[in-house]
Amino acid sequence: MTIAQTYLNVVQKRFRGVKELGDKTLDQLEEAQLHWAYNEDSNSIAVIVKHVSGNMISRWTDFLTTDGEKVTRNRDDEFTDSLQTKEGVMAVWEKGWQVFLDALQKLSEADLQGFVTIRGEKLSVIDAIERQMAHYSQHVGQIVYIAKQVKGSEWQTLSIPKGQSQTFTESMLKKHQQ
Repeated sequence: MTIAQTYLNVVQKRFRGVKELGDKTLDQLEEAQLHWAYNEDSNSIAVIVKHVSGNMISRWTDFLTTDGEKVTRNRDDEFTDSLQTKEGVMAVWEKGWQVFLDALQKLSEADLQGFVTIRGEKLSVIDAIERQMAHYSQHVGQIVYIAKQVKGSEWQTLSIPKGQSQTFTESMLKKHQQ
């Protein structure tokens, strides 16, 4: 396998992992919790979902051939809390990820040698991918953080539970020795 194909496989796996963290977080939340915001200048989870999805659809529709900031995108509207139901939030979340993951899946090794534009700025395809990794991971981290605050003691951890690092490491080592 070439380094380019290895890279494509790795980024697809990592992005699916980021989505999974978001999925598992959203699954834990009730509708009202999706709309909680620390203050009027803060974003709720519903708003963050709307923004991430809008970004994905804009950036990844015709990724290789058109500017990533589509004229049809209304970025400012992404920051209004207008998604009324959990089903609506989830539909927007899934739509963005579907557009993005489909486009990522279609990239070839040769595509990695090319360039794309975002707001007129020329970026290598690899830079554009990495830029989105940072962006989407940041926002999913915000979603997780907000969810932990609103769930409190009802939060179900998505990683190694506190106080169980050594046990987890030992089980992983044992698993990989077999």
